[in-house]
Amino acid sequence: MRLWNLNPAPDIGASAWLVETDNHRLLLDAGTHPKYEGHAGLPLLGRVRHLEVDAIAISHCHHDHVGSLPIAMRYFPEAHVLLPELSYFLIERVLHNSVNVMQRKREELGLREYPLYTHNEVDDLAARFQGYRYGREVEWAAFHKTRRGAVSPTLEFYDAGHTLGSAGIMVRGERETLFYSGDVSFRDQTLLRGARFEDVEADVLLLETTRGDRAVPAGFSRAGESDRLADAIVRVLKRRGSVLIPAFALGRTQEILGFLALLTREGRLRPQPIYIGGLGRVFTEIYDLEAHRTHRQHSSLQLHEALNLVVLDRGQAESMRLHPGRLFVLTAGMMSEHTAAHDLALRMMGDERQAVFFVGYADPDTPGGRLKASKPGETFLFSSSAGEVTRRCEVAEFDLTAHANRDELVEFVGRVRPRVVVLGHGAPSARAWMETAIRSRYPRIKVLQPEPGEVVEV
Repeated sequence: MRLWNLNPAPDIGASAWLVETDNHRLLLDAGTHPKYEGHAGLPLLGRVRHLEVDAIAISHCHHDHVGSLPIAMRYFPEAHVLLPELSYFLIERVLHNSVNVMQRKREELGLREYPLYTHNEVDDLAARFQGYRYGREVEWAAFHKTRRGAVSPTLEFYDAGHTLGSAGIMVRGERETLFYSGDVSFRDQTLLRGARFEDVEADVLLLETTRGDRAVPAGFSRAGESDRLADAIVRVLKRRGSVLIPAFALGRTQEILGFLALLTREGRLRPQPIYIGGLGRVFTEIYDLEAHRTHRQHSSLQLHEALNLVVLDRGQAESMRLHPGRLFVLTAGMMSEHTAAHDLALRMMGDERQAVFFVGYADPDTPGGRLKASKPGETFLFSSSAGEVTRRCEVAEFDLTAHANRDELVEFVGRVRPRVVVLGHGAPSARAWMETAIRSRYPRIKVLQPEPGEVVEV
């Protein structure tokens, strides 16, 4: 078995791995790097363009795992695309939104290479998408390679608990197996229940390491963190300030809306409008529609009925009144420029009554990451368009992650009992901690960290 790391940088972003087993090849994910624009943010597909790829399997519909899918399908025109069933209902909306974002960046930032693909191309490619239930074993090798009686490798999707339609992927060859964790949450969130990886065993484990450089504080609990966030929201609203929670449109937005709906149901939060983005509203409706088929808590909780959701029009965040206190759950999660979260945070920055509460990861080199690291009264560079700003608003972080913590990942390695662990999807410091911990606890397991573009024998 051979494995190519096609991420263009040694950190989180543009997830893409090519697996070769039994003379067949499978591309696992085709993401885009959130810190780079244009072709620089794409996987290193040119390194393997001379190879025939039989299929592409997608773990979930976040952009760092699926944003370059149409381009990968250009490189490998014979490959069919396999997705978890619930991701099948999301994929076209995600890709069409990517086209919209790229078209806007072409106009606003003068990036002439955008869009990297078009709405028509997404529509044309959709016929090659195939959705499969969790727990179904699927043959994925190209028909012309197996028609003479050869056995096809298979794959199987396992519920990863990260977001709607997220999956770990088991790849079974004739002699070896590989399990790709994708992004995984072993603990229950507000809505989604934790990953169902209980019976996973594999020869090779390809493992995410997002939180490998972040220790779990003593006494930490998700319930305690949720209570802390609830108290903070109530406190800010009492002083007639507004609360902005920057959140990814898929997954994080719905989890926070579920949290707010439960607070309202309990009487801790008064009924009031919750302002969200248009894409967040679309995904929220899908969460509601598919609740009965999702491994989740509060399956009867319909977010669009429990909450007064108001979609912000474009540009509205720059002009609407912030008093006497409003609640915003807006994209983008990292406050990238020319988004509602970025523009609203810029307005709130100089007012000590306002608050920005982070509930997920924000890369240190993004506007959200820089705001999170700032101190009260400090002047710092927020973004290239906003320039330097002085922070007077309240900023706090609440650990409601949709990723497994590092101790859970190390424990998972022991349950899988692989011969080889391949580490990816994490900062160098995160992967370094994970390698040291795995080698110390399981000295017989080989640990690999392939560099961008590197191929390894596993």
